[in-house]
Amino acid sequence: MTYRPLYRKVLAGSAIALLLLLAFAIGLAWAPDRPLDDLKQRWAPPPSSFVELQGMQVHLRDEGAPGRGPPIVLLHGTSASLHTWEGWAHALTPRYRVIRVDLPGFGLTGPFPHDDYHVERYVEFVLELLDHLSIPEAVIGGNSLGGQVAWQTAVEAPERVAGLVLVNPAGFPLAPDSVPVGFRIARIPWLQPLMTRLLPRSMIESSLRSVYGDPARVTDALVDRYYDLALREGNRRALGLRLEQATAPESPTERLGSIRQPTLILWGGRDRLIPPATALEYERAIDHSRLVVFEELGHVPHEEDPETTVAVVMQFLEERVVPRKAGESARDTPTPEMGAALSGPAAPPES
Repeated sequence: MTYRPLYRKVLAGSAIALLLLLAFAIGLAWAPDRPLDDLKQRWAPPPSSFVELQGMQVHLRDEGAPGRGPPIVLLHGTSASLHTWEGWAHALTPRYRVIRVDLPGFGLTGPFPHDDYHVERYVEFVLELLDHLSIPEAVIGGNSLGGQVAWQTAVEAPERVAGLVLVNPAGFPLAPDSVPVGFRIARIPWLQPLMTRLLPRSMIESSLRSVYGDPARVTDALVDRYYDLALREGNRRALGLRLEQATAPESPTERLGSIRQPTLILWGGRDRLIPPATALEYERAIDHSRLVVFEELGHVPHEEDPETTVAVVMQFLEERVVPRKAGESARDTPTPEMGAALSGPAAPPES
């Protein structure tokens, strides 16, 4: 009996301490949505621009030298932005017109008005963007989700696609070795409302480190960018809807087999999200495609090591796409010499 008051005091004190600790943790992670205007100054300096499309103010950068081959359109992956292609754009724009865009639901573009984030909806968006920019035909490059949108655009509207650059593209059923923690949390329905108000910066850093082949390459500046753009008004809710609507696909082998455009497939050998074995599936499915694996890179090789990866892209463009300027169709069957000429690390042996 004599210990009961003390026990109650200890219990009450522990509960208060726990509540204070929880309140402190929530305070550190508290991150409400930020309006677009608050983010524009830092993340949309020139040459950024915004165009009205499908009821959205779409953030894009349209740069470079028109006239040398068809324009290049670059599509980022889930939770990324047009900034992921900064290194490639710097190398490509002296020779090519390069268009980078924040896909709906990500970056500064913000959410689709009708909350439809199926890949087919993104294909419609890309085709309307090409129309808006008066581009009859383009080379389309994409990473992860953007890679799937790129190849599905080639399947649905082959006359609009002069070539493909697929960087660790999505599309095959997969069992990832590692899913970024932010994606795992965003898939939990009862947590989604909470996640539109809370976002620990450490969660962004952990997710980025999991998609890099060498986590040491993830800098504070990189984490700042992904963190800031995740807070754009509506983006976190859009991410939850996108992951909720991303149903397990059937094998796309038959659809990929219809692609006749010159296709370059790039893969990071340390990709834990979409295993490198998937790269071989793409290479087998797309006739006359070329696979280059960068053994030390991860799921975003174009961002992790832009200089090495873009060198292979530039060689591909010069040998397989630009010859159309001399009257050769990019969808003509390439000669064996063209396919063999590309250099780069060899693809892993089939297991």
